[in-house]
Amino acid sequence: MQQNPGELTDTKAEIKHPQLKVLLQFSLLALLCGPLFYATTGFPQISSTPGSELLETGRAPRIATVPKAPADIKVVSYNIRWRGGEELDKLVKLLKHDSEIAGASIIGLQEVDRNKQRTGNLNTVKSIAEKLGQYYAWTAPPTQTAEMEEETGVAILSSYPLKDVHRIVLPHPGPGGRRRVAIGATVEIGGTPLRIYSVHSENRIPVDEKIEQTKAVLEDLARYPTQMRAIILGDLNTWEPSAVKKTSELFVRENFTTPFANGKSTFLRTVLVVPIRLKLDWIWLRGLEPTSHGIDKKVGLSDHWPLWIVVRLKSSEAVK
Repeated sequence: MQQNPGELTDTKAEIKHPQLKVLLQFSLLALLCGPLFYATTGFPQISSTPGSELLETGRAPRIATVPKAPADIKVVSYNIRWRGGEELDKLVKLLKHDSEIAGASIIGLQEVDRNKQRTGNLNTVKSIAEKLGQYYAWTAPPTQTAEMEEETGVAILSSYPLKDVHRIVLPHPGPGGRRRVAIGATVEIGGTPLRIYSVHSENRIPVDEKIEQTKAVLEDLARYPTQMRAIILGDLNTWEPSAVKKTSELFVRENFTTPFANGKSTFLRTVLVVPIRLKLDWIWLRGLEPTSHGIDKKVGLSDHWPLWIVVRLKSSEAVK
């Protein structure tokens, strides 16, 4: 059937085809209300900045109910080593029911796949967020060639909306030019803004370059008010004793604290029947008071163990 041009160009003309009318109405709604539409439906959002295809935010269709102003919040950090399939299902169950890591309001993950064959091209963090009823943000490093699969990434999940999400490509490439990233986001809990970072540092570079990777995250935090409360967590790959020492000294100078002792291992791998235990994972706090914490060594899905901590907001005067 020939279309009368006036049906499309004359605003006073009636659109006679119901399907076309619905399509145009939907397109207009998406154009005018795009940010609100995506924020409320849970569809992923891709940033328009450089590297945007490797930065994604979203939310579960239904967000789990949580207190608006809780006295305490639980935080978990875990390098999941690209778990998928049944192991990913088990991880979700642990995050719901485990005696130590369940019920976290903020979760930082490392080695998180989004579109890789080894994990069935599953958007891992989106899947976890949907099952937990949370918001999420994910990013990955740039690949070396356009033909390569996406690199594994880092993620933040939260019971509260994530704002001002930043992708940080860390300095100093590793073997073959591979890169590592961190992701930062702000949540507001009970009227208090809190800046969160999930970090995955390179493991095969000199110690001083590892420290510079951590400094890149601190430099991003420096763009915010010094009194803003902050959590920096993740796998900093501090397998050398000097890396542990220098990392700890750096954070203390920046007014951060942690209840996790430098000598506590967070990683276990057996090589020729010899167990290798290392201190790789951290949770550092600024302006937050830890009330309890632990390393959940009964969770064996990865060669890392999850770290968890319950924190209480300090008064604003306590944040220098």
